[in-house]
Amino acid sequence: MQIEKDIVRIGFNPLTDCASLVMASVLGLDRKHGIRIVLSKETSWAGVRDKLLTGELDAAHALYGLVYATHLGVGSVRRDLAVLMNLNRNGQAITLSRRLVEDGVRDGAAVAALSHERELRWAQTFPTGTHAMWLYYWLAAHGVHPLREARVITVPPSQMATNLAAGHMDGFCAGEPWNHRAVMDGVGVTIATSQQIWPDHPEKVLATTADFARRNPNTARALVAAVLEASRWIDASAANRMAMAEIISAVQYVNTGKDVIWQRILGRYEDGMGRNWEDAHSMRFHQEGAANFPYLSDGMWFMTQQKRWGLLKASPDYLGVALKVQQVALYKEAAELTETAIPANPLRSSVLMDGIAWDGRDPERYAASFDIHL
Repeated sequence: MQIEKDIVRIGFNPLTDCASLVMASVLGLDRKHGIRIVLSKETSWAGVRDKLLTGELDAAHALYGLVYATHLGVGSVRRDLAVLMNLNRNGQAITLSRRLVEDGVRDGAAVAALSHERELRWAQTFPTGTHAMWLYYWLAAHGVHPLREARVITVPPSQMATNLAAGHMDGFCAGEPWNHRAVMDGVGVTIATSQQIWPDHPEKVLATTADFARRNPNTARALVAAVLEASRWIDASAANRMAMAEIISAVQYVNTGKDVIWQRILGRYEDGMGRNWEDAHSMRFHQEGAANFPYLSDGMWFMTQQKRWGLLKASPDYLGVALKVQQVALYKEAAELTETAIPANPLRSSVLMDGIAWDGRDPERYAASFDIHL
């Protein structure tokens, strides 16, 4: 198998869920598969998207919704993109300002009551990304229209806790470790985790352009194989997770104390309001391959929410688009190389926080089924 491009430039944002890309490089799993990963730390998701489109990056740690929005021409020039694999599940959160908690706002119902009285200011990390969709879904499930009863702004993930402390917003939705950073700094509380919204939800993906995947199939396959092995290594033991937390805490990666990362990586949560728990659905990188498979239904769900909130003006060909974006055949080849289990069905079924089931079988009906929408 001839590798078309042996040096692969990969962008990432400083978040815990960049870990499998970092560890693929640190553990030498990239070189095992005949490539060398060169990581590029980025400052925003818009920067990741733009560098993918210009070819400055070959691939990237990316938001699911960003990939589909770009593929469909929402918020940027339209360009065919590809999801090589899912990088992780779970592990994001909605953080509320401690100032509101001190005023008695301690749960979703209280947030809703206050939102009906005055407009709260929320931040998410990218308008079409996962964090915007988790925030909108959570607010709507509590009866708040996120586009009419809230003001939502975009802030890079690593800047969330400092902006919350400065009083620039009332709450935010972002990835770890920035929610736990806000709790540890005493400026915010975790009012909801993303896994409470959707247990075992898809989160970041390994994305590239469709052109790169088409021109460099052996490179792409080798990259997926390396990241699959790194994902398996992370999930193999608590000791591996602790070692990973120490490595990614370094300045060239997430640039924060390992104590901010390791607790939630091990599923040990505190919300900043006196509650502590062991989370059965904390961030997972592998789960015997279940966390990595690019399910068609995962990609389709983000399109249903983009349609729900008016980001997509017309219903797309949900299945047709997902079949183009999700690189299922290439992923299966890499999974076979690494002896990773492959699910029998490219669609999976889930029940979200409002009791509504999602299985990918009738996406147009699902997108139109919500009482609160644009």
